[in-house]
Amino acid sequence: MSVKFLLLFSASLVFAAAPAAAQEAAPMPVVPPVITPAPVPQCELHIWPAERFQAMTTGWLGGGLLDAAVHAEGDKARRSHLASALDPEGQLDALQKLDLVTLLQLPVSKIVTHAEALDRKTVYKIMTRRSDSTAPCYAELMVTDVFYQKAAMWGRSLRTSFILRQFNANDAQPVIRKTTGGNGLKIFPAKEGEDTTAADAELVSVFQKNFTEATENFGKQRGK
Repeated sequence: MSVKFLLLFSASLVFAAAPAAAQEAAPMPVVPPVITPAPVPQCELHIWPAERFQAMTTGWLGGGLLDAAVHAEGDKARRSHLASALDPEGQLDALQKLDLVTLLQLPVSKIVTHAEALDRKTVYKIMTRRSDSTAPCYAELMVTDVFYQKAAMWGRSLRTSFILRQFNANDAQPVIRKTTGGNGLKIFPAKEGEDTTAADAELVSVFQKNFTEATENFGKQRGK
């Protein structure tokens, strides 16, 4: 057998094996994982902020017209500060930072916010849904009042009133629960000329505490 024949035979073997080697070396295609989209909640929670802000300071006179007149200008400024720190956007933002569905003991729900406050005169009169939603599982949370009070004996506090309405498919009218949460203030109102950042932050924090307290009251009402 000639040397030339051996060389040609060896070369043919290398050529025949080349595709298999290349196939073995080729990387396996990456198959992306199958992601199942989360189910869309069938329930909705609609939220409206408050439009009503109040501020009342009572001294040792114990209230009344004279006390109101003495503190009228200061209460007007404090009411304006409340409306600024807890404007509709601020209220909705503060609430959405909480686990609303869990606190309210609702089924998994889509949160829908409404920037414009409801007319307070209609809150207790209109018993139908306040939105156009036709969701079969539907609830409404309304903030109705934000109230600052300073009493000579008890100090400063912020109280917030809430209404929770739940619409069940077989009920002609919603199940309605009303309550108020209130907690003390240490910073608000800021002194004249001081930066109001800390006072604003305290208002938001206490507003959230008031809601958490309100949900506990809602839970007690549910148990009755």
